[in-house]
Order: sequence, then structure tokens, then C-alpha cells
Amino acid sequence: MLSDVTTATVTEPSAAEPKAPVRTHRLEFAVATAGSVLLAIAMVWLIPPYAKDLIVGGVKPATLADPAHTIVGDGGDTTAQAWLVAWDGHALLHGLRGLWATNAFYPEKYGLALNDSLFGYVPAGLIGNGVTAAVLRYNILFVLAFALAFLGGWALLRQLGAGRVAAAVAGAALAYAPWRYGHVGHLNILSTGGITLAFAMLARGHGWSLTHGYRRERVRPGWAVAGWLVAAWQVSLGFGIGLGFVYVLALVFLCAAVGWLVRGRPPLTRRLVLGDLAGGLIFTAVTGYFAYAYQQVRTTYPDVSRSWDYVAAFSPTPRSLLVAPAFSLPLGELHEQARTALGNAANEKVMLCGYVLYLLAFAGLFVSVWSVRQRLLLLGGTLVGVLCALGTNGPLYRLIYLYVPGFDGSRTPGRLILWPTVLMAILAAGFVTELARTAHRATLPEWRVTAARAVTVPLLLLVLAEGIPDLAHVRLPAQPAAMAQAAAPMIVLPSDDGIDSNVLLWSTAGFPTMVNGVASYNPPQRQAIRDVMQTFPGPASLDMLRQHGIRSVVVLRDRVVGTPFEAALNVPSVPGLTRRDVGLDIIFDVG
Repeated sequence: MLSDVTTATVTEPSAAEPKAPVRTHRLEFAVATAGSVLLAIAMVWLIPPYAKDLIVGGVKPATLADPAHTIVGDGGDTTAQAWLVAWDGHALLHGLRGLWATNAFYPEKYGLALNDSLFGYVPAGLIGNGVTAAVLRYNILFVLAFALAFLGGWALLRQLGAGRVAAAVAGAALAYAPWRYGHVGHLNILSTGGITLAFAMLARGHGWSLTHGYRRERVRPGWAVAGWLVAAWQVSLGFGIGLGFVYVLALVFLCAAVGWLVRGRPPLTRRLVLGDLAGGLIFTAVTGYFAYAYQQVRTTYPDVSRSWDYVAAFSPTPRSLLVAPAFSLPLGELHEQARTALGNAANEKVMLCGYVLYLLAFAGLFVSVWSVRQRLLLLGGTLVGVLCALGTNGPLYRLIYLYVPGFDGSRTPGRLILWPTVLMAILAAGFVTELARTAHRATLPEWRVTAARAVTVPLLLLVLAEGIPDLAHVRLPAQPAAMAQAAAPMIVLPSDDGIDSNVLLWSTAGFPTMVNGVASYNPPQRQAIRDVMQTFPGPASLDMLRQHGIRSVVVLRDRVVGTPFEAALNVPSVPGLTRRDVGLDIIFDVG
């Protein structure tokens, strides 16, 4: 994957030239796939502890985390995401019965739609049962999300016409951009690889590249269909990233259709047209299915839409483009004061794409394998994307918020930085490709490969070095025995967004129906149950429990101390409420 690029590998052969063997393309893709996975394992799991040990001078010996008993990230949202994948698999095994209601968020009917569903990961959810399987599964998916982000970026740039090393630079910039580590608890936001991979497949299927444009002899309808299927899979993970993808994909195909008309409607093969129709219908059906579920939540709870002032609290500033999140190993501690200056939710506001990427993209404006017009379009798209990502601190997001359906339900415009990152990666790859070609032309034949590697591989290493994370690996408390013995529906006390994340993970052992759950929006009915349970076992709380058919209250002794729920520790059995002490915790059976 890191072998040098020659003129033949930078540009595709013309119609008069012999085509590269299919076996060569397959081998290259296989090597790239394996390399992406191995690189992700090294970057996410193996290198960080030793790199940190080197930086701090060996104060604390480096150790590798146990992927079966520690969860990567913050131990909060990560556990809720692990539950999501486990629930999707459990629901599929049971014929998708109760998929959207879930075992959590009782008595809500669309609890799954309160978060991104991550349904695309359902095959992983079919493997294993219980808490340990959920943790191990999540850790594996976390690493694979980075691998797919690298592979998707690499595949897109190879299709557009970049060299191998240049494509690897783009893949590294997309997978290990510092801003991504502000979302270590959001697998739905880190799972971006399907976007670039879908675009790569669609471009290949339509015989299109930046270096040669459309070539009918290069059309591969099967790749076009595969691109639509990957795009549908990406949307099935959720609309946190998928919403913007849907609109960008629609915009790209609108531009492609206009370009086809302007060029005099060059002939398209029947198989390609049929493939686009079939793939497009599948993509539309999947998008519509998930959009319907989320629309049900919006219909049921009109206040789920975010106010402009609420969006402002999560909007980045121009300075955010230079600030790294806390989980960046090279820059996290260095930028601590800068993050503090960003205010609340700083990790949602950091947008550093990488200083090395900035320099390479800037150089790509002047020296590149892409044409001047293409570079200017990439620059314009980058600027527009950045202005949108600034949210209320930019001039464009207001238009998106008001007139583009779905965006009024999003609170985090900074996530749109994904799109400028993609465009800058393309600019950077154009520069690195031209740099390799120049070194190749200017060197004696026996030194050409070495010379091209000498000027390009260090750039790849710099991008990777800047993108090393400093991830926490949190050891989670064991599932309370009381949860396994309580009757469902149940509620676990205390109930707040902090403890409920752990409760969700514990519930993967059997998936009991329960009130507990974590989402960015808390429905009024469920919040009312939480609030009244602070008076437990008062008459109002017991009436609420009976009204909703809640059969058990589990009180976690070590968690309720110092909370409004602490009074439940001293409640004896009373008529209609039977107390059982199970280990350190308590179960109240509601009669």
C-alpha cells in the first residue's frame, strides 16, 4: 500500500492502453483492507500507551487494555452505545419485535429513535450474549470504525486518480483527524467510513475520476449498485452523520445530472441505469424507513426540535479549527486552556482537522495533479463547509437550520467539519501525488521508487503521528445481582444520565424492560417518572409505579448515597411494597 506511485499508477490507462488485470486491483484492495485494520489496531489500541509512556518519561509503565473487561472511551456514552448494538442484535434474533421500543425508556414506544440506532452494526450484535460480549463487541467495532474510515478515504482517492501513498495520506487524515477524538463516546459519529467508500464505489461504477472525468468504457454497474448499498448501510447507522450525507449525496447526483445534460447527454449503458434505479430505490427505502421512525418522535414530542439559542451553546468558533480535544495524545494537554476558552461542551466544538493536513491542503492549491478549476472548487467547498460547521457563529448554518428538513433537530453543527476534512484530504492527496510524480521524473530510473517514497512516506507518517489518540480504557462495575432478580418492568435508582448509561449496559444480560435510558432528548413522561421517584416510597411515586405497571424498584446502595433517592435505603416492607435485600442492593416489589 505504501509502494511508490508512477505515472501509470497516478493516471488510469486510456482506451487504447491495456487495462490493468482485475487480479491486480483485487490484490491492491485486499492489501489496503488488511493494512487498514492492522493500522487501526496499532493506532487505537497498541501504540498510544507506549507513546504516552515515552512522552511522560516512564513514570507509569505502559500496559495494554483488556478489550473484554474495559471499554474504550469515557465509560459513559460508550456503554450506552454498546447497549445499542447489543439491542439491535437481540431484536433481530426475535424477529425485530419491539425494535424501536427497546427494553429501555419504558413506557416510550420509540426509545431507539431517541438516539442514532447503529442498526447497521446488527450483524455484530448477533454474536455473543451478556455484558462481557457487549463490551468486547463494542471495542472491536470502535477499532473497525477507524479502519473503515481509512479504507474509505484511500479507496475514494485511488478512484479519483491519486497515487497509493497519496491515497493513504488522505485515508489517514480522514480516520485520525484530531477532531474525531472529541467524539470518543459516539460510535455513530466516528463511523464515517461508509460515506467515502460509497462515493468511491459510485464513482467507479459510473466510470468517473477527477483525472479523466467520465469514460463509458470504465463503467461498472455492479460497483454502482454496491455503492448505493453501502450508502444505505451508512444511513442505517443513524442521522447524526447520515443526515448530512443524504443531502450531500443528493447534491452530488444533481450536479452529475446537470453535467450529463450540459455535455450533450453522453450515452449511458442500460445496466448502469437499471443499477442506479435499483440501488437508488433501496437507498431511498432505507432512508425513508429510518426517517419515519425519527419523524414519529418529532410528531409525538414537538419540543424535540432544538432552539437557535440551544444550538448556539454547542456552536464552534473560528478558533475551534486550531483546537484539539482532550483525547489527542500530541496536543490534548497542550490545548487544555484553549478548550476551556471554548466554554461548555468543548469536545463538541473542537474542529482541528490536523496541522499537517492544513499545510498539505494549502500546498495542494498550488502544486497538484488536479486541475486549477478542480482545486478552486475544492477550496470553495471547504470554505462553505467550514462556515456551516461554525453553526450560529457562521453566516450559513441559519439557512440550513431553517430550510433543510431535519437539521432543526440537531444541536451540534461542529460535526459538519467532516465535509471540509474530506475536501482538504482530496487537496492534500493531489499535492502528494504530484510530488511523487515530480520526484519520479527527476530521478535516475534505478532511484525513482526510492526518491518518490522518500518525499511522500514521511508526510504519511506525520499525519499519523499527529493523529495518535490518548484514549481511556474504563473498567466497568459488575452488573448488580439485584437487576437479575427483579421483575420487569423495573426502574433502577438512582436514575440519571450518568448511572443510566451503565444500567443500559447491564441490561444486555437478558434485556429486562425498564424505565432507565440515556438520550440527548428526555421525553416528558419518562422525566416525570424520574422526578416523582425522588419521593419514593411516597404515595405519588407508588401511584406512578402502579399506573405504568412497573413491578420492581432496584436501589443501588453505593449509588444513591448523597442523592434524593437515598431515603429508600431505610424503607421497610409496607403494604403493597415488599423489600428484598440482594447483596448490597435492594429490590422493592410493587404489589
